[in-house]
This record gives sequence, C-alpha cells and structure tokens, in this order.
Amino acid sequence: MMGMVLLFAMLETVAKSLSQSYPVPLIVWFRYVTHFFLMVVLLGPRYGSRLIKTKNTKAQVIRALLLMGSTLLYFTALSGLPLATAKSISFVSPLLVTIFAFWFLKERVSRGRWIAVVVGLLGVLLVVGPTGTFSWYFVLPLLAAVCYSLYQIMTRRFSATEYPVTTLFYTGFVGSILISLVVPVFWVTPHLEDLPLFVFLGFARAFGHFMLIKAMELEDASFLSPLTYVQLIWATLLGYFAFDHLPTDMGFLGMVVIVGAGLYVALGPRKS
Repeated sequence: MMGMVLLFAMLETVAKSLSQSYPVPLIVWFRYVTHFFLMVVLLGPRYGSRLIKTKNTKAQVIRALLLMGSTLLYFTALSGLPLATAKSISFVSPLLVTIFAFWFLKERVSRGRWIAVVVGLLGVLLVVGPTGTFSWYFVLPLLAAVCYSLYQIMTRRFSATEYPVTTLFYTGFVGSILISLVVPVFWVTPHLEDLPLFVFLGFARAFGHFMLIKAMELEDASFLSPLTYVQLIWATLLGYFAFDHLPTDMGFLGMVVIVGAGLYVALGPRKS
C-alpha cells in the first residue's frame, strides 16, 4: 500500500513536470494507452473473454467518461498549481462521495459525518487562501474530485453485477479510444529523452492499481483508507524538491482540516 502511495505521488510529479512543456491531452493519452496496453498484454491471456463481458455497457462507458474527465481536469490543475495544493483539494472526494451516496444510493449518514463534510469543504477555502490569490486552477481539482466521486458511486452501484477486471478493461478501453480522437489536435512529438517519462505514467498507474488490489486482498479497507492520505506528505516533499513549492501556513492548516475530515468520514460512525 505504501508503495502504491509513493508511486501515485511520483506519477503526479512526472505529469506536472511534463505539463510545463506538453499539452495535457497528450500526457493523458500516453497514460491511458500505455495502461491499456499493459492490461491487455498482462490480463488478456489470463481472463480471455471475461475482460469484455458486461451486463451494462452504458454504465461502463459513463464510468470511463467520468474517470477520464477527472484525469484531464486534475492533470490540467497540476500544470498551474503546486502538487500539494492540487492533491489536498482533490482529497475532498471522500466527502463528496458521502453527499452523492446520500442522494443517489439513499445511504444513511450520521450527523457527525455531515459536520465533517462541511468542515472539510471549508478546509478547501483555507487551501485556496485570500481572494486576491485566487486562480481558476483552484476550481479544476475540485471538479476532478466531483467526477471521481461520481465514478466511485457508479462503481459501488454496479460492483455486485460487474466483474472487477471487466470494469478495469472498459475504463482503459473507452478512455483510450476517446482521448485518441482528440489528441491529434494537441499533438506535439515528444523529445526522445522525455519518452521514458511518458511511458512511466502508464506503468505507474497500472502497477499502482495492481498494488492497491493486492493490498485490499490482505488488509481491511478501514485500515488502508487512512494510508492514502500519506500521499499528501509525498506530494508536499516532491513538490518542494522538484519544483521548490511549499504551501503557505494557511494552506497547511487547510490540508490538516481536509485530511481530518476525510479520516472521520472514513473511520467514524456510519449512522446516527
């Protein structure tokens, strides 16, 4: 699990670095195509036709669109925000899942968790800082979190009828096809020395998910969930050493508020 957290933090560091020289859709295209290629090569021989059998093609396509939208928005945010800032705002996703689960899945939510949701969202204001420093880039990781939260809601809703590997396949397949339709508009031939970084995006995503799946096989979700917030520590350290970025004191406070709220939502009582 800790390896996955570090790998994802490194992925975002590489994506931010590349976004300074290349269009975000090109970066996302490499991430999707490499990931999809690895999935077909490594999982295709083992699972065969089970990869493509689904009971709800429409839901699979919508899920894939939500994840691709989240990726595009978040990578664009990385091009204009410090790593730790973008990551901390995106961590409102568990709070938004609570809201959407109440609306769409009719899940009961305790009063304490509602309070945590409100406090966590207020933490975003602390990260953003005074209105004089506001940039529209701050909105992008929030929109990415909305897309990712809806993606998680759909995953919950259809997880009982869809094979996990099939879901992974359609996520990569649909994303690769759609981003391939638009990437010619943004195409810039990568420099030879940058190609390993582009390929790393797909490898990191693929093997990061593999490590996450293995971790969930070995440990309870209640134990693993808080560990994902360690990624914020890595984002802060990598942001400092790679880009000389450090959050403000108010930004650090906002991160603590968001993480605290997220931990309460993950580990606190579920019902009143």
